[in-house]
Amino acid sequence: MAELSEFEEMYLKRLFEAHVDKPDAIVKTTQLAEMMDVSPASTSEMIQRLAGRDLVTHIPYKGCRLTPEGFQRAARIKRREGLIEILLTEVIGFTGDVSEAACRLEHGIDDELEAALDRMLGYPESTPSGERIPLIERRVEPIRSGFLLPISALPSGSSATVELIVMDATDARTLEVAGLGIGTKVQSTEDGLFCGGYRLQMSKPLSLRILARTEEV
Repeated sequence: MAELSEFEEMYLKRLFEAHVDKPDAIVKTTQLAEMMDVSPASTSEMIQRLAGRDLVTHIPYKGCRLTPEGFQRAARIKRREGLIEILLTEVIGFTGDVSEAACRLEHGIDDELEAALDRMLGYPESTPSGERIPLIERRVEPIRSGFLLPISALPSGSSATVELIVMDATDARTLEVAGLGIGTKVQSTEDGLFCGGYRLQMSKPLSLRILARTEEV
């Protein structure tokens, strides 16, 4: 699979966003130029370049649409953006411009890192804003022992030991008083998460900030 430049990836992602619900729709050149904030002439040149790589189909005087290969590539770029958004907001608590940061970082993720992020986050289906994460070619792998995962991503029937709590000291101390701290063992069952025989009840964002190392069943 040939490498794409960041600018080429951005074009594919914008095309994906423009017709994700209607893959056969034609995206006008002027519309795409506005989405990219560049001139129509520059957009026409890029369309020709992507068409030469069989990633878009150029319809003269009308615009273009993604080919099946282009749709796959664009969906993967969009998925990486969504995974990063979850990581930034719900795991590390980033409070800056999440969209801008995710857009910068998505281009540096390869297939292996994408799969690891997807697994760590529990194969999410939507971003924090509710946008659907593309599922094309997603590799769902069984969780083995030794993985560091948010407790919300622990598969049913597994046990794990808490190793990292990513939150301010006050909140972390509150959890410790409640019996959940570094070194605490948790179990995931069909009925939920349990610690010391008690069921854990907390929000999804909070549970994503508690990371535990999976153990052999």
